[in-house]
Amino acid sequence: MIKRIALITSALLLLLSPSLVAAEDDIVIIASDVDINFPSQAVFTLEAESSVDIVDVRLYYRVNKMNYAEVVSEGWADFTPASKVEANWVWDMRNASLPPGSEVTYWWMIEDAAGNRFETSPEIMHFDDEHHLWQSLTSTVPQGGELSLFWYEGGDSFAQELMDACQEGLARLNQDIGTYPERPIKIYIYASSSDLKGAMIFPQEWTGGVAFTAFSTIAIGIPPSELDWGKRALVHELTHLVVHQVTFSPYGQLPIWLDEGLAMYNEGELDPVFRSCLEEAILEDELISVRSLCSPFSAESEKVCLSYAQSYSFVDYLLDNYGQDKVLDLLTLFKQGSTYDEALTEVYGFDIDGLDARWRGTLASHTVLSVSGSSEQSEGIAWQSHPALIAVLAALAAALVLWGALTLKKRTWRRSSGNSTIGDKL
Repeated sequence: MIKRIALITSALLLLLSPSLVAAEDDIVIIASDVDINFPSQAVFTLEAESSVDIVDVRLYYRVNKMNYAEVVSEGWADFTPASKVEANWVWDMRNASLPPGSEVTYWWMIEDAAGNRFETSPEIMHFDDEHHLWQSLTSTVPQGGELSLFWYEGGDSFAQELMDACQEGLARLNQDIGTYPERPIKIYIYASSSDLKGAMIFPQEWTGGVAFTAFSTIAIGIPPSELDWGKRALVHELTHLVVHQVTFSPYGQLPIWLDEGLAMYNEGELDPVFRSCLEEAILEDELISVRSLCSPFSAESEKVCLSYAQSYSFVDYLLDNYGQDKVLDLLTLFKQGSTYDEALTEVYGFDIDGLDARWRGTLASHTVLSVSGSSEQSEGIAWQSHPALIAVLAALAAALVLWGALTLKKRTWRRSSGNSTIGDKL
């Protein structure tokens, strides 16, 4: 009796879904492959045959990155209908801009003239930059995270110093806002900015590095001879990735000053070039409002420098006066979709304009003087009552800006297309 029921069940399955069952017998996959030409394209190829003409071949793929919802895309393959076909689909990366190390899950759907359909098992494409012989160094971080660093020029000590700088930056970030990475992070160290540009589709002339926040990946050019700069720049971009992970949400976004200010603050003491920009703006009463710095920064070099310097100072003010917990509360409210004013008011009791007023109030009572990369605190100075001092400091600040731009080989940071991008120079 049991055997008879099984036979009846099998017969019903054949009647209800003849195409799927027939596909296993009639559509045969001979070969499937993907040829990667990093960074410009990936070519997917398929060879299949059936007892009748194959009339439809499509590639389905899913990019493995942070998404608000699972997104599956499809590509219509190029082929000539026949009982045996060779199909291909070319993925032009000018429309995608995948970073090195990206992973893409893909599978094929094939249909023949008899209506039989067949889907291949999912496979993973690793979009790797094979122009260099990469070495790797992996380290774990608290709460189960993982940090992987890839490089091809410089010794083990070079990579270890960069890894140590990353770990120290993550520890400082945890101390300041109470969080660690929530996803694995990949860092690709190119040996020069020209090598980095060769790994990008549309690089800007000033590009020195890019943080692909949705992919938790950094690609940056750090020659071994510029290790000190590289460590600061790497911590800056690493901070962006962690903050992006913590606040990832379809409901809201961070004000730019907070995003960049946290990254600047986590680098360590403010660089003399940025410090002099801030001091000159204070002296000449040319500060930018906090509300203006909620939006993308100006492209003018002087305003770029000041925008980052002020962003650092805003974060320094909040942490110094109100502590770590409130910054994390602020990030949480932004993740939940609160407006800038709503979030600040709930956490601190004042809105954006209130932050602006309180921050400016601290500038009236003290300033920081930068001389040859060092800083000294001068408290209780009333600028309006010292016109001679104002003139001297203004001249000094202007000289420092020029000196820094010409000789320090410093680099500053800009925002572009949702990714944080490092520029070559001021």
